[in-house]
Amino acid sequence: MKSMISLIINREYMTRIRKKSFIVMSILGPFIFAAYVLIPMYFATMEDKDEKKVVVLDESKMFTEYGPNGASCVIPDREFLKFEIIEGVPLETFKEGFDQSGYYAILFIPKNLMSSESSLIYSTKQVSLEVSEHIRRSMENEIEHLKLAANDIHDIERILAEVETSLNLRSIKWTKDGDTQETHTGVVMGVGYMSGLLIFFFIFFFGSQVMRGVIEEKVSRIIEVIISSVKPFQLMMGKIIGVGLTGLTQFIIWIVLSMVLITGLKAAFFPELNQTPTEQVVGSDLFMDGQSEVAPAAAGSVLSGDDMDAAMEIFASLKNINLGLMVGAFLFYFIFGYLLYAAMFAVVGSMVDNETDTQQLVLPVILPLILGIYVMISAMNNPDGALPFWFSLIPFTSPVVMMVRIPFGVPWWQIAVSGSLLIATFVAMTWVAGKIYRTGILMYGKKITYKEIWKWLRYSS
Repeated sequence: MKSMISLIINREYMTRIRKKSFIVMSILGPFIFAAYVLIPMYFATMEDKDEKKVVVLDESKMFTEYGPNGASCVIPDREFLKFEIIEGVPLETFKEGFDQSGYYAILFIPKNLMSSESSLIYSTKQVSLEVSEHIRRSMENEIEHLKLAANDIHDIERILAEVETSLNLRSIKWTKDGDTQETHTGVVMGVGYMSGLLIFFFIFFFGSQVMRGVIEEKVSRIIEVIISSVKPFQLMMGKIIGVGLTGLTQFIIWIVLSMVLITGLKAAFFPELNQTPTEQVVGSDLFMDGQSEVAPAAAGSVLSGDDMDAAMEIFASLKNINLGLMVGAFLFYFIFGYLLYAAMFAVVGSMVDNETDTQQLVLPVILPLILGIYVMISAMNNPDGALPFWFSLIPFTSPVVMMVRIPFGVPWWQIAVSGSLLIATFVAMTWVAGKIYRTGILMYGKKITYKEIWKWLRYSS
């Protein structure tokens, strides 16, 4: 039996890793993932360079100031956003021919602004969030200044500048040995989120490959030839393990390439992060003392000041995360989570004659995984809450939820219980899947119902 399963595993594994798609995705995977994360961030920071002119009709006169050049708006202009005060022209006048006027929008400020606490902005298209937020914040700041001035508080700008305070709250975690480790909540949340999301993606992606492979062999009738020399259970296990090894191989390649990519980017753009803590402190002290000759040496990075401090804090927090535990837990939950779901995906593939018929049968399979994603989001805010705790023990959701909790610190007994339940459920599900698979794989042209599946489970060997 073992030799037959090993032959099937070898066939599935070698067939898949020789495909061009596997080789291409193994090499480009880390770069595609990095682009998936960084490109939206880049686009989010891009400024809109189309010049916009907003007409301001200020009936309250609170945002109009008069100077040698006439009336002007106190709402500050931006590089590509300008405000123009127009007096004595009713709002209705602008409605006709607004599209040809060249204006972007009309800001109408009523006389009773303080009582209504609402102004209106008119346009023939949806006003962007950036423009509306700039107007709202600017108006709020001006009203606050006017209220302070009404209470005989003078030199408001100086006072506000003096009272403005910025604090950096550093998070320090005590270990059981009494040592201290600096952590960054955002980094820990990010690591947990990405780990859980990758587990979800890998289980679904490679589980679907098992299902498609079963359907292809069943539709082409190759399965009838294979079954003549191999037991259905051996075929199912060989296919599941072979596809799983393919995914594990690809994942290891991605880890190696990602570490090389991160190391190269850190050396190229953040040379300060390669210094020892003593070198960083000495360099920072000299720079703060105003000795300009140190500045060129410290300027090898694309970041400086607060941005550099933030980058150093993030990398320091990454170092304090138990990388060995994270990688080991990821591999464990990926392997057994995949084996659990792949058995169910294989069963779905054996019960249908084409991929279209899998939709209603796949939903109950992936529903726990989707539920795990929702609980994962809750776990990032409260990793020790009752909901994340129980869902990190339930085998069908633990691969996703537990990976989010581990970076925050999880007692070993919880990981042990979660892992044991996952293994036990995998064994039980494999037994159930084998009984359904051996019947369904040779069933053609029949509409499968849950009642029919129950009959298959009761068939004797």
